[in-house]
Amino acid sequence: MAISKTNGTPVSWKQLGEKKRQDLLSSIPKEWLIPADLLPSESQDDVTTWPESSGWFTQEELDITSLTAAELVPRLASGQLKSEDVTKAFCKRAAAAHQLTNCLAETCFDRALTTARERDAYFARTGKPVGPLHGLPISLKDNFNLQGLDATVGFASHVGYPAKSDSALAALLEDAGAVFYVKTNVPTAMMIAETVNNVFGRTMNPRNRQTTSGGSSGGESALIVMKGSPLGVGSDIGGSLRIPAACTGIFTLRPSAGRFPVRNCRSGMPGQEAVASVNGPLASTLHDIELYSKSVVDGKPWLRDPKCLPIPWRTVELPTKLRIAVMWHDSMVKPTAPVARALRETARKLEAAGHELIDWDPVDQKQGNDLLARMFVADGGIAIKKELERTGEPWRPEMEAYTVAKELGTYEMWQMHLERTEFQNRYLDRWNKAGIDALLCPTIPFNTVKNGKFQHVGYTGVYNVLDYSAISFATGFSVDKNVDKTDPSYEPLGPICKAINEEFDAETMHGLPISLQLVAGRLEEEKVIAIGKRVLEVLA
Repeated sequence: MAISKTNGTPVSWKQLGEKKRQDLLSSIPKEWLIPADLLPSESQDDVTTWPESSGWFTQEELDITSLTAAELVPRLASGQLKSEDVTKAFCKRAAAAHQLTNCLAETCFDRALTTARERDAYFARTGKPVGPLHGLPISLKDNFNLQGLDATVGFASHVGYPAKSDSALAALLEDAGAVFYVKTNVPTAMMIAETVNNVFGRTMNPRNRQTTSGGSSGGESALIVMKGSPLGVGSDIGGSLRIPAACTGIFTLRPSAGRFPVRNCRSGMPGQEAVASVNGPLASTLHDIELYSKSVVDGKPWLRDPKCLPIPWRTVELPTKLRIAVMWHDSMVKPTAPVARALRETARKLEAAGHELIDWDPVDQKQGNDLLARMFVADGGIAIKKELERTGEPWRPEMEAYTVAKELGTYEMWQMHLERTEFQNRYLDRWNKAGIDALLCPTIPFNTVKNGKFQHVGYTGVYNVLDYSAISFATGFSVDKNVDKTDPSYEPLGPICKAINEEFDAETMHGLPISLQLVAGRLEEEKVIAIGKRVLEVLA
């Protein structure tokens, strides 16, 4: 049980959560609280059009927040737009997004406006931008430390212990000109594929609030879809960037370890290094993903974080004819009808455009998925259990695997590391033998699912074990209830495959976006983005 800092009395997880939620709401200025008569009804599933239809925003605020990061940066860098005006618009829209989807964990509006005014003053004085992200508001997932703000990562035990300093990535981004204004919600310990915890509750998908925005970077994905952020940063240990991007139809990059700095970020399982946690951008366009990635690498992150590799951003020249492997399913779960259709159509269009496509045998996927699952619970769930016990916080039902896990000894852990290395070696040999530029596959087996129904991170998690570069991209296809029906010849690959495909509800999912995943080799961030752009050209 946590002890109060003021009077020494025990404080329960419920009290800490209630206070934290109230403090978050109180941090939103009164003028940014939506009047009750303007709030959409709880039964309104899609709230993405509310900002435009509500009449609550000025036209200038709507114009500013409709711009992408790549559109904002040149306007800010030339003085055409003031950072203070842009920042205010995104602060207000983020506040609205939170009231409609429960996507935030922290706000720092005062810090944001102070930083924005400094950016404007610098430009007025010198006629130059501060850096490549001059004056651009950027949202951060809750695990990125910002001085003076909590980083609860969904634990009640972390409430009331503000960070003493900024994370290395935040410092680098601020030096590049970025403005921080909000941090976004995550699941408990960032180890659930939906964004739900006992402190803040559940973040909903703005495109349909009955469905999940994914996890663990689901606060970011919801905020970006609501245009409450032009560019956000999340993290990924088993799909935590790609899953929320796919659930909401936006773009992300899962980089290999060593490209972007992780120093002074909070982990849900500190010391777990069997599979590396990495961070990366989420945005509404692939162009924005590239802008962010180049800006971070150009900031020489290896001078700030010893885990970063001194690899500058590289120009990639792709062959005219790409050789792409297609993984139609991962041998564990067949994708649902809309994802299977998007995969077929994308492959067909790539082939029609002259690219060479081959089938990828999913023979190794199950072992990779099993390795990931065993790595996650190798400590017997002790790291998470200790945090929960500090306040009496109960386990989330989604985390059952951690409650029954058995702690591995050092020898057993070393044996698992050997198995991981052998798996990585075998996959690399197969990749090289196939001579492929990239792998095309689902990001998740569905477009999204109803809240509380997420199963199976196999399509993303295997590439965390391999540490390959990957993007999740919106295909431009959306679910069509008249077309996307389960194939009569469908045979499940197992109980989870059966459950996922039987639960697919075309009526609920109708009109929602469908995403796919592109995977390149390790440390091939530039290449996977370049191939992604080529694929999008073909789809367009």
